[in-house]
Amino acid sequence: MLYVQQVLSADEKLIYVARFHWFYDVQAIMAIVWGVFFSLSLLISVEVLIESLPVKWGDFLLSDPLTPDDGWLAIVRKMHPVIKLAALLIFLLGVLRFAQMMVIKVTTEICVTSNRIIYKRGLIARNVGEMSIDRIESVSVHQSFWGRIFDFGRLIIHGMGVGEMIMPNLAEPIRFRKAIEHARNG
Repeated sequence: MLYVQQVLSADEKLIYVARFHWFYDVQAIMAIVWGVFFSLSLLISVEVLIESLPVKWGDFLLSDPLTPDDGWLAIVRKMHPVIKLAALLIFLLGVLRFAQMMVIKVTTEICVTSNRIIYKRGLIARNVGEMSIDRIESVSVHQSFWGRIFDFGRLIIHGMGVGEMIMPNLAEPIRFRKAIEHARNG
């Protein structure tokens, strides 16, 4: 909340602070889960391929020859380094997506004050959208089936002559809209 507190004027009051829904955290965690799943799938499929191919064809997938008593981890250790590197890169892509989503969550501030709506994004490069409360023409709430059940949705705030602000999926979008109406009337 650091940026919004810095830009509040003397007569301006903070009415509502929007937050991301917990589904956003689940999506971020699922990025890691999918990374683990696809990297393990690659390793398992290569192992199955090695065991199903004739010995001379399976050797190009291995850096060391297999012995009959090799277990799953021994086979993975003996796989070609390019295969292990590909599995690691797939896992790291999931971790990077998780980190990206968490940075977006931590560095986004969406607030309704008595005078304006503030939508700030960015860690190093800051992108700030502000709209005066008296310049708001309409507020649209878009909720999917799951959004209605779990109370999250996207808001589109239409302004008079100043375009529109498209918010990400937020928790309690109706409450956010009511806060805008409260600021307009109050």
